[in-house]
Amino acid sequence: MRPRRRGLSLAAVGLLAAHGACHPAGAARPQVATSSPDSDAQIELVESVPAETTLDRADVRNAPDVWRVMIDHATATLDFAEFYASEADGKFAATDPLGPVLEAVERATKRGVRVRFLADAVFGAKYPETLARLERANVAVRKLDVAKRAGGVLHAKYFVVDGVESFVGSQNFDWRALVHIQEMGVRVRSKELAGALLDVLDTDWELAAGAPNDARVHRHASAVNLRATTGERLTLVASPKGWLPDEASWDLPRLVAMLDAAARAIDLQVLTYKTKERDGSAFTTLDLALRRAAARGVRVRILLSEWASKPGSDARRAAEDLAGLPNVEVRFIVIPPFSGGDIPFARVAHAKYLVVDSEASAARAWVGTSNWEGDYFTKSRNVGVIAEGGALPLRLRKYFDENWTSAYVHPL
Repeated sequence: MRPRRRGLSLAAVGLLAAHGACHPAGAARPQVATSSPDSDAQIELVESVPAETTLDRADVRNAPDVWRVMIDHATATLDFAEFYASEADGKFAATDPLGPVLEAVERATKRGVRVRFLADAVFGAKYPETLARLERANVAVRKLDVAKRAGGVLHAKYFVVDGVESFVGSQNFDWRALVHIQEMGVRVRSKELAGALLDVLDTDWELAAGAPNDARVHRHASAVNLRATTGERLTLVASPKGWLPDEASWDLPRLVAMLDAAARAIDLQVLTYKTKERDGSAFTTLDLALRRAAARGVRVRILLSEWASKPGSDARRAAEDLAGLPNVEVRFIVIPPFSGGDIPFARVAHAKYLVVDSEASAARAWVGTSNWEGDYFTKSRNVGVIAEGGALPLRLRKYFDENWTSAYVHPL
């Protein structure tokens, strides 16, 4: 039986609403648990590297290894929120790096760990096999129809171990994301940040069970300015606006503030960058912030995936318009095909991160799950972590530089 603080029934949703744990978005916020910020929070970069490339960094651990270790150390709970889940089949099954991760989840359930897995309803239906395997392993699985509720998708990719340790990154729960796509994530050990993530997950978990659109779970203090042992101040951010347990955590204004505070340099890598919503309406919030930075002399470098380079596309036009400005340079990163055959929706750079300035005390970084298009911030569920100061922004800047000058990168 699941602990009462999670996996609540619909009847319990109404009961909790009366007591303030699950409340309408517009209602007065209930008293939440507070605690002093972590004094020993830890954060590290975690990458995924396309096979047959030279992009592996020896000092940055790889996601399959980190995921297995985190899952194998779970003693009580594992909570996943993922866009979808997909393991390899056919000729790629023998070398599937997600297989050992799934086996670690199965081991966890056998030793009594309570596991939840939340997926997007639309994409979960496209990839049902792995979700069915998880259910056979006694994992509680739910699907959230974000398209019906907010117009987007559950695009976030994160999980929480024992309410203490979290992983947030661009890696989908997909074998391709672990071995055939360049990805970037962070492992964070912080009870406060994990609690804030669980508020997001618990909200979505209840919505997936049929709770009303204005239901929100808000049991933990916001994860703002936690201090890591390596000097970073950590903040959890999320989207979309109007669907957050704490609306102050909306990521879009936080990203704009980072860009507006840039004094010397902005380095951005994302899959796609557009100045239009999917319905064709304008989305210029981030574009204008980048233009303001370039106009005041900040050097702006933007690295986009090959998928954003198609001539005549909205993404290509946005890149070309921005690259025409002084102090702005745009390049594309192209991952070569795999020698073992074509792999659909793979062999691409999918990482999503931003680094602002390079002085140790002023450097700031964001690692998240959003592509830089309007819908990701206004209609879809995404999460991210902002790190200010400390070692991580500087290492991420070096990571960007190594990509920027690699043989896989070409000018616009």
